[in-house]
Formats: sequence, structure tokens, C-alpha cells
Amino acid sequence: MVQETINDDDFTALAELPSAGRIVALDPGTKRVGIAVCDETQTVSRAVAIIERSSWKKLLNAVRSHLVEFDAAALVVGLPYNSDGTESEMSAEARNLAAKFRLSLDIPVLFQDERGTSYEARGMMWASGEGDSVRVDAEAAAIILADFLDRLDAARRKIDNHIAN
Repeated sequence: MVQETINDDDFTALAELPSAGRIVALDPGTKRVGIAVCDETQTVSRAVAIIERSSWKKLLNAVRSHLVEFDAAALVVGLPYNSDGTESEMSAEARNLAAKFRLSLDIPVLFQDERGTSYEARGMMWASGEGDSVRVDAEAAAIILADFLDRLDAARRKIDNHIAN
């Protein structure tokens, strides 16, 4: 079933995230998963690592290791949409991964639209002279996280404005 949706996390879930603490983001792929993390002020994201996918258990353990290392307050999973905003088979895979993470972790697991992030990451890497590298997955995760942080900041400003009025 094709479903059209964009960043369908409950607004309340965004608002309830702690305003400080690191957030880890994943760019899930069929062969590799890119990982990124933000600073404790939730301002700047950076690429961290690539996890080679082989089994759910190994992926979970690797992600858990990064969450513990960074004392993460939340996990963001990139949700791939088709260019027209509809969901694809990879969207279903990302939703499946997120559901498993929600059952296995004690932190919030949220989505971020990841359309175009791999292309953007490749372009940034080429512009910096890195060429086309495996690191593109981690760089895409950093872009996913930066987009999520922008969305989180906008949600918090909206709440602050509502409270002030």
C-alpha cells in the first residue's frame, strides 16, 4: 500500500524531547547504515560511522553501542520517500527498523524525511574533493539529523509562541 506522509511523528513527541542531550540519526540502507550525532545543545550534526548490515541483532548491537557512547536522548531514522512524497518499499523497511528499535530501546525513535540526502551528501563530498565514497551514508545521516534539528527547533518555537500568547 502506498501511503503519502511527511514527517508523521506526533507533534507532542517532538515537543517532549529533552532540550539538551545528543541525538543519533540513521540513514538506513540495504547494505549499510550511516550514523550521525549532534552536539549536546542539539545544534550541529556530524557524520560518525557506517555499519555494514548483516543481521538485525548485529545492527541493534552496533546502534546500541553508539547510543551508549553518546548518551543519546533519542534516535532518528531517515524515512525514504519517492520524489512525489509517496512511500516506497524502502519506506516500509525504515518503518520496520524503527518499530524494532522502539521495542528494543528505551529512548524515543522518530522519523525524518530523507529525500535527496544521499545526493546532497555526494555533492558535498565531491565539492570537498572526497569523491564518491562509502562515507556518503554517514554524511547523509548527518544531513538527516540537521534537517531533524531544524524541524525540532521550529516545533519548539511554535510551542513557545503559543505559550507566550
